[in-house]
Amino acid sequence: MQHLNQSTEIKLLNDLLRKRSVTPDDAGCQDLIIERLKPLGFHCETLQFGDVRNLWARRGTVAPVLVFAGHTDVVPSGDRKDWQSDPFEPTERNGHIYGRGSADMKSGLSAMIVAAENFVSEYPDHLGSIAFLITSDEEGRARDGTLKVIETLQSRNEKLDWCIVGEPSSTNRLGDNVRVGRRGSLSGQLTVHGIQGHVAYPQLADNPITRAAPLIAELTSRQWDKGNAHFPPTSFQIVDIRSGAGAPNVTPAEFHARFNFRYSTVWNHEQLRSETEAILDRHKLNYELNWHLSGEPFLTKPGKLIDATSAAIEAVKGTRPELSTGGGTSDGRFIAPAGVDVVEVGPINATIHKVNECVCIQDVIDLRKIYEAQMHLMLVKN
Repeated sequence: MQHLNQSTEIKLLNDLLRKRSVTPDDAGCQDLIIERLKPLGFHCETLQFGDVRNLWARRGTVAPVLVFAGHTDVVPSGDRKDWQSDPFEPTERNGHIYGRGSADMKSGLSAMIVAAENFVSEYPDHLGSIAFLITSDEEGRARDGTLKVIETLQSRNEKLDWCIVGEPSSTNRLGDNVRVGRRGSLSGQLTVHGIQGHVAYPQLADNPITRAAPLIAELTSRQWDKGNAHFPPTSFQIVDIRSGAGAPNVTPAEFHARFNFRYSTVWNHEQLRSETEAILDRHKLNYELNWHLSGEPFLTKPGKLIDATSAAIEAVKGTRPELSTGGGTSDGRFIAPAGVDVVEVGPINATIHKVNECVCIQDVIDLRKIYEAQMHLMLVKN
């Protein structure tokens, strides 16, 4: 049997990686986490919504509340033959652990749990409360996970103050990048209606492709904004176009397109919807448009959480991080609207969702040290 690194956080990571927790299946990961948290004095509560299992664990009853957030679910591994080793059997090579979910984000979970164990052992009477919000619905629909847990906590008037999300935020080296916000994500499904006809008699038909072409040109060429001090310009991307009647001499009756906005705090989703629909109306199209909001943009303002995060990374890694709002969406979009300051601090994201996903062993150990330092700076009286 291959020798694997036996540091506490790596041993826990290996145990989690062996769980085939393909979204939304938790596959027993949260049971492992509960076994570690209960002896520390955490009250552990399982919140089940549909097929999704969530864990809310809290130690302490007073403010301020520092939450660690993450997910146990992973994306499918793909074809086994494309992997150098079994994606659900952790394998150590060249100082890295390979396995599906190693970077996204079971290493973050492992570092969080062991950091809490070490911190509570040293400071059993720490200030405030420490909590964990863990879901198995981050990589999938993300409707029965963190979103529902936050709604439940709000209905019980449980107020959270700070949240550290363990998503893989680093780019080239651990701690070089900390997410302090995310762009909003708004998607649309557009259908333009026409009249099917013979290509030789266009005057007797209404080709929806011809109708939609100027609209597509306008939407894709438009500069929606110039961004601001914290966010890049809004991006509009078409992700799917479909049409056709199945024959080369027939113009179709419908044109279908799907698109997505990644937008800054210059807009809110109501404004973007209104502006887009005004453009459609100006082109005098017969259309249907269905919208889906994945999340509004959020930005954590300078304060104790960002200060402690930057200081913790500098103490462990020797350099201060860049504060960024780049990347896709995360469950931070569900937590921040509850009035919570949110940062994302995690391992390097170069291999996430890829075959041969991996994480550097030393990075997992250093990430645990960063989380410990954050708790020390925020929950220990100076």
